[in-house]
Amino acid sequence: MEETISLKELFQTLKKRLWLIITITAIATATSGLVSFFLLTPIYQSSTQLLVNQTKSEQGFVDVNQIRSNIEIINTYNVIIKSPAILDKVSQQVGGGETFSSLNNAITVGAEGNSQVVKITVQHEDPVMAANIANTTAQVFQADVLTLMNVDNVNILSPAQVSDNPVPVKPRPALNMAIAFVVGLMAGVGLAFLLEYLDNTVKNEQDVENILGLPVLGTITVIEDKDIEQAQQAARSARVRGESVGS
Repeated sequence: MEETISLKELFQTLKKRLWLIITITAIATATSGLVSFFLLTPIYQSSTQLLVNQTKSEQGFVDVNQIRSNIEIINTYNVIIKSPAILDKVSQQVGGGETFSSLNNAITVGAEGNSQVVKITVQHEDPVMAANIANTTAQVFQADVLTLMNVDNVNILSPAQVSDNPVPVKPRPALNMAIAFVVGLMAGVGLAFLLEYLDNTVKNEQDVENILGLPVLGTITVIEDKDIEQAQQAARSARVRGESVGS
């Protein structure tokens, strides 16, 4: 016998387990907020931009082929910037216990679209150190690229700066709490339906029909104490009225 679940039954299940859904959602959201605000270390971001120079032809016009070559060589620059040849020198200059491994994990290098601009982005717990690492990396690379590749076509376009009130890029408590709210809500709803599915107790005549496959011929109404008292009072009132009429 196939079982069908109506939309009304779904809402009844949600209403029945509403306290469970609210509790799980609240716990997930609160936990995410506490972790984001008090346990996770704020990470700040700073970046600097390098320009791979355009080369002009002898006639004074921009050499399109040379521009294309500069864009292609940016991929090579991205690798060189994160190489030990550059980062070991950066580590010596910035100090602070920064190693090649920590710098390699903190630094991200990439081209700005299809332009000739290379962006060096650094994430660090200290906003001042993040800017220092970004600027030092750019300076070291600009100085060493002449020796490494025998070219002098890199200029620092925009050095990294520290704002008066730096804002961490992560964690983002509001976003984390919003995600935790959605996940907690989904988990609460899922658990509510799971508990309802595992609940095999008989609650009404519909359950009897579903389990036994037999029609229900009659039901026994539950009589509350207050109903008995009201019936007794009604009987006494009727008896008093009968005695009054008989007299």
